[in-house]
Amino acid sequence: MGTGSPSKRPTRRVRNSITNYELRITNFRAFFRLIVFLCVLCVTTSFAQTNENLAEQIRSGNSEQRRSALFEIRNRRLEEASRMAIPALRDSNEIVRATAAFSVIYLPKDEAFNALIPNLSDKSEIVRRETAYALGKIQNSSAINPLIQIFQNKKEKSIEVKNACVVALGEIGDASAIDALTQILRQKPEADNDFLRRSAARSIGQIAQIIQIKESYTVTPESFLPEKYKLFTIEKYQNLTAKFSQFSQSVPVLTQVLQNPKESGDARREAAFALGAIGDVSASTVLQNALNSKDYYLSEICKESLKKLSSVEKQSV
Repeated sequence: MGTGSPSKRPTRRVRNSITNYELRITNFRAFFRLIVFLCVLCVTTSFAQTNENLAEQIRSGNSEQRRSALFEIRNRRLEEASRMAIPALRDSNEIVRATAAFSVIYLPKDEAFNALIPNLSDKSEIVRRETAYALGKIQNSSAINPLIQIFQNKKEKSIEVKNACVVALGEIGDASAIDALTQILRQKPEADNDFLRRSAARSIGQIAQIIQIKESYTVTPESFLPEKYKLFTIEKYQNLTAKFSQFSQSVPVLTQVLQNPKESGDARREAAFALGAIGDVSASTVLQNALNSKDYYLSEICKESLKKLSSVEKQSV
């Protein structure tokens, strides 16, 4: 007994220490869960209150407050938030209506289209322009015909609105818009249509790129990017003229744009980009001839387009 007693006392202390430690851990975990719960509750409550505040600002705030609320809604990138912006599309202030266009683009595609489309014929130029750009962002093919009708309509005098429609068609990425875009490039290049021609060529290339690699983002040229970020190295390209007759019609027109020294540098660069994105190897010669251009950017774009066509040729072997 004498030799056993001393050894039992430290053992009991150790056990008590372990028990106390476990109790503290249990209490800490319970406290931590409580803190997390309260934080989530506070954030949720704050978010709901903020939603109410934003909705109230849109209903009864002054024009600057309404615009500020719409910017906040846009930054959230949420369907629920975008739905709060719908009433602002019918606001009496044109700047508020224009701001609201990009605040509803996170709605489901059909809902966003139905909300935006009336404003494409708004009396205000800035509202029509921003609505066109927003329709491109939602990428709903239902917007193609309305956008084409706007830039083909002689009553539409604003070149900025027409250009926004052309840009939007490129972002939607549907081949059914190619014929209308190609028709723009068939017109004689002049100073007052240069902006539109440049956008038409770019949109043709962008539609081709979306079909090729499901990616709407374009950087022309990409030569300053690290190789792993260059889109044409990620996927293998194919000849779209074999599947889409619209591209077959656009290739000769784009070739003429690239070869024509009377075209602006921007239009020629975008034509070179589009030819590469379409993937028709018949464009190789004209792209090769432009490699020695004094326009450094054009030369780089032609180099990248030729790499895409090389990928197409390898596919066919």
